[in-house]
Amino acid sequence: MSGTDTRADADGTTAEVDTLEILLIEDNPGDARLIQEMLRGTEELAQRVSSDESAGRTPEISRENRLEDGLETLEGSPVDVVLLDLNLPDSEGLQTLETVHDESGATPIVVLTGVRDQQVGVQAIQRGAQDFLVKDEVTSELLVRTIHHAIERARQERERRRQREQLEALNRLNRIGHDITHAVITTETRADLEQQVCDRLAESDAYRFAWIGGVNPGSDRVVPKAAAGVENGYLDDIEVTVDEDDVTGQGPSGKAIRTGSVQVMSDAQSDPEFEPWREEAIERGYRSTAAIPIVHEDLVYGVLNVYSESPRAFEGPETTILARIGDVIAHAITAIERKDALVSDAVIELEFRVEELARPLIRLSSEEECTIAFEQLIHGDETLLAYGSAHEVDQDAFQEAVDETDGFGDVRFLAVRRDAFEFELVAPAAVSLFETIATHGGRVQSATIDDGEFRFVVELPRGRDTRQMIELIKEQRDDVTYLAQRTRERGDRNDSGSSSVLEDDLTEKQRAALETAYFAGYFDWPRESTGEEISERLGIAPATFNQHLRTAERKFFDSVLGEQ
Repeated sequence: MSGTDTRADADGTTAEVDTLEILLIEDNPGDARLIQEMLRGTEELAQRVSSDESAGRTPEISRENRLEDGLETLEGSPVDVVLLDLNLPDSEGLQTLETVHDESGATPIVVLTGVRDQQVGVQAIQRGAQDFLVKDEVTSELLVRTIHHAIERARQERERRRQREQLEALNRLNRIGHDITHAVITTETRADLEQQVCDRLAESDAYRFAWIGGVNPGSDRVVPKAAAGVENGYLDDIEVTVDEDDVTGQGPSGKAIRTGSVQVMSDAQSDPEFEPWREEAIERGYRSTAAIPIVHEDLVYGVLNVYSESPRAFEGPETTILARIGDVIAHAITAIERKDALVSDAVIELEFRVEELARPLIRLSSEEECTIAFEQLIHGDETLLAYGSAHEVDQDAFQEAVDETDGFGDVRFLAVRRDAFEFELVAPAAVSLFETIATHGGRVQSATIDDGEFRFVVELPRGRDTRQMIELIKEQRDDVTYLAQRTRERGDRNDSGSSSVLEDDLTEKQRAALETAYFAGYFDWPRESTGEEISERLGIAPATFNQHLRTAERKFFDSVLGEQ
């Protein structure tokens, strides 16, 4: 708003200080000189204009004697107050005021009149001037007081206007929030909900464009899912990510997803972190934007982006309302997905490739053209038991490859057929990965080594944050590559409730004992494994194993036979 000047201190050094910029538009040299002398060097004006932002500022006077030159000065540099003679060589009367008022915006104007022009001065105030001065009656005290009051009244008017605009914005956002809440109640699918949110925001005159994006599983890119308003190819021309080390992740959207809080960009023309999108945004009339995270508990559904053609359109209490709108959307998506889960038995599968976990076995599958399938993984106290089968490979070659594999060992062959055999394998190297997946609601559904690749599939309940699971797995092992995501319908549920008892009624140790006994051939005849062998694998005493197994059997049979 103001300029700067330098002042010499007592020790001879110079310090930069703020200056009060006064523009005097006066063609009479004598009147101009008088005004300049009254203001030059005065300390009183700086003392009167004593708000925090202007305390200590000294007046700096610029003088122009033509309206055209005065307008150029107004356009080229910030001015705090204009002292304006109405009768100039290139303009006369109140038209002079109207021209300056149109160009100066909120800058206060004090009109200078002759003795016989007091009525004109009153009319000038009615048309936007802050005050008027009769030239022949001007004193230094009167001039300082008038300038001070003009600046203060203009400041108060700006503050009232700002408060009024903010109140209007809050009321508008509250209405939008109410409409979005209604959409939540009446919408049955997530896609419809997201589109209705964007449509409602874009309907408002205050917002030019709105879109919702989600993060692609296995990548950092934010992909558009719904949009409304003036888009004109914007989403095709930009790239937005959540990578904090990339400039495309430093914008409002990336930060909102990473932090879980509303992020505001106040001016596209000046915000340095908006550089990757500045040209495209300004071309479409976007001056400010807000990014609202759509998050429920630990699930990140995406981000809502709203754009305005006005700078600083998202400030103060508005961010609180925007955050509430984001919460409403997130809760609605959660409710929709939970409802879908009740009527659908679908699960999400994430497929990965791992490079170094079992390199000798991977090499064996390529050399022997064999397939090794891990069909059941059971977590013991300190290790991981893998039950599976191998096809088209010799047992001795398999045993040798296992012995060469770091973190694998103690293989037992359970059943042998002509071209395949079943095995039990201890795999402590995979314990931490297994625990991470299980802790965050997933399970390894299958793992296969075939044709020189080790792939595994993680199963998640529908609605889980797949991107978070992918990141957790990659953090555990840097040799893991994410391959694909798909939705799969489970088989028909068992009406007897056996699935329920396994998932809900058994403790972790009881389930491990029951599953290990089953896959180790404990229930086969003749038995493939004894109770002592299984308890040793699980790292527990035989008596403890028998106790867990008997309790699990009782609960399981109660669920199957108890109601008959």
